[in-house]
Amino acid sequence: MPADTSSSGVGLSASGDASVGGDLVGRDKITTITHIHGGAQRRAELPHQPYFFGRAAELARIAEALDPEVNGWGVLIDGAGGIGKTALAIRAGHLAPDALYPIKIFLSAKQRELTPGGELRLDDFVLTSYEALLAELARELGEDEIAKGDPAERPQAVRRALAGRQALLILDNVEVFDERERERLFQFLRRLPRSCRAIVTSRRRMDVAAEVLRLDRLPPDDAQKLIGKLAERSRGLAQAAEAERRQLYELAQGNPLLIEWLAGQLGRPGSRCRTVPDTARFLAAAPAGNDPLEFIFSDVLATLADSDTAALAALSHFTHPAQLPWVAEAAGLPAPAAGTVLEDLLDRSLVQSDEAGETFLLLPLVAELVQRRFAAGVAAAAARLADGVLGLLLNGDLRDFRNYPRVPALAAEWPRIAAALPYFLQGENGRLQVLCDALHRLLYFSGQWDEWLALSLQAEARAVEAGDPVGAGWRAYHAGWVYRLRGQPEPVLDCARRAAEHWSRTERPERALAIRLRGKGHQLARAFAPARAAFEEMIAFARAAAPESELVPIGLNDLGWCAQQAGDLELAGRCYSEALLLARAIGYDEGVATNLGTLGDVQLARAAWAEAETLLRDALRLTESMGHQLFIAYNCWRLALALARQGRPAEGLPYARRAVALFTRLPSPEQAQARAALAECDAGVS
Repeated sequence: MPADTSSSGVGLSASGDASVGGDLVGRDKITTITHIHGGAQRRAELPHQPYFFGRAAELARIAEALDPEVNGWGVLIDGAGGIGKTALAIRAGHLAPDALYPIKIFLSAKQRELTPGGELRLDDFVLTSYEALLAELARELGEDEIAKGDPAERPQAVRRALAGRQALLILDNVEVFDERERERLFQFLRRLPRSCRAIVTSRRRMDVAAEVLRLDRLPPDDAQKLIGKLAERSRGLAQAAEAERRQLYELAQGNPLLIEWLAGQLGRPGSRCRTVPDTARFLAAAPAGNDPLEFIFSDVLATLADSDTAALAALSHFTHPAQLPWVAEAAGLPAPAAGTVLEDLLDRSLVQSDEAGETFLLLPLVAELVQRRFAAGVAAAAARLADGVLGLLLNGDLRDFRNYPRVPALAAEWPRIAAALPYFLQGENGRLQVLCDALHRLLYFSGQWDEWLALSLQAEARAVEAGDPVGAGWRAYHAGWVYRLRGQPEPVLDCARRAAEHWSRTERPERALAIRLRGKGHQLARAFAPARAAFEEMIAFARAAAPESELVPIGLNDLGWCAQQAGDLELAGRCYSEALLLARAIGYDEGVATNLGTLGDVQLARAAWAEAETLLRDALRLTESMGHQLFIAYNCWRLALALARQGRPAEGLPYARRAVALFTRLPSPEQAQARAALAECDAGVS
């Protein structure tokens, strides 16, 4: 056996060319046969493997399964194409003790391979059927007569030939056999003599009497070792910076086959790829005959039923794990049928699932190919998904400013909602604006500010294109609010200007909010005089345009906060108290919660710790019922401080910790104050 001291998820073929992703093909097999007189024994060497990186945990599992004392015939390695199944099987074969398995036989049913120059058909050493595999196995065992005999008697004859021998069989890419032949193969393996073991690789998962090992992407550190090895014979890759090498890994999504193919494009004769970004562009428009995604998945996709493609089309929209009902809805399938389809797609290594089998996610490389291959089905799934999401959001009319109870529950639906967003952004403006109206409270309360900002900016542009000043004004306002949450005054002021410009063409009370946003921008910049003037202007406008609306208490609260920051606690208290009375009178729960909290903050500033605690506990209960993460964080850190100042730091500690965790996740500039409260509670406890 050739010396092999390296450790890799990818190996080179016998010819010296790298086997892409470590999936060595049959024609590259090196077989050294040693005769023992009488034809009783032969020794078959495995393919040469000069390097191998990673997969230590998988190798340990395989070694345990090959122990003669363990029940079962061996190991089934399944996984997506190019993920390194063959390389792992060969490495495990090399590591298997010769004392246990002096006979090691490698047989492959692989029919194609991918080189940097394109796909090649394999004409030699290809085993096209179960019977052909048994015949070749008989020849490797030195039993040529079995290979020439009756195929119906061959399985039993080969089994007898294996009896009394210690053989390790590595059977590669058996998914190319039809279903009945695969069943016959595993029936044969179940009857292997106990002195023999097998390692089988397949893209399909099957229920077998063996250890089943599903192979996933090569971990980043191991992949970088592979990339470093490939760079030894690729000038373009050798010159790539560390960031480009990381980009190569992400582009290949940890698939060793694709890493190899992408690396092979750099500097290849006839290739225009000189950098890793060049290879990314080439992959996106890979030509027929040299498309790695087609190579990896086309044979599997070609065998799919209509229900399979419908489920794949639905899943192609999800970037977060999807629940079965969401997939069924988008695919247009009954839930039980969709469940059966997803189980089959799992078996074909096209879909990933959580351990409980409750959520599903398409492999990213598969999603890219599905969207190209099944464009009509993908579009139909998007339309069904969008209709379902809009129905979900408008159930109970979330556009109502005061509708809070369903908001926390909707956070669990976010993966479904996010999957539909691209369809809305590309579709009709009216539906997009309705979606944004329905979503903003969910995104605000749950702290998904990046998503809220991106959606608002894109929807503002769409509204402008559609001649919709009302929608454009709301979207500019919401974008400005995210910038306010982030503590960025200049973008806030710019959004206020845009909102005022959009709404200037309407006679709606929302125009007060553009004034408000301008005040918030000045307040963030600590320009308190223009901020106070803006809030007073807003209050006057709101009292005239919509005296019974939420706009008046909102403006009063803003004026109070500005006054408090400027050091005028008396004015702040009056504004908060009036705002609280108005909010209660009109049933504006968010305003009630806000002003209970801000009044508690004023009491903290006055060192009235007990009064602050009472107000803040009420505020926290209300904000928790609404699921408003930012307000929960505010009230937790304030309550922690009130408790610590009353000599009860141990009681305040959980609130301080919760506040820090929430502010950090959001993230919010106020987290510094929460950390100070946490430090004070910690110090008091210790």
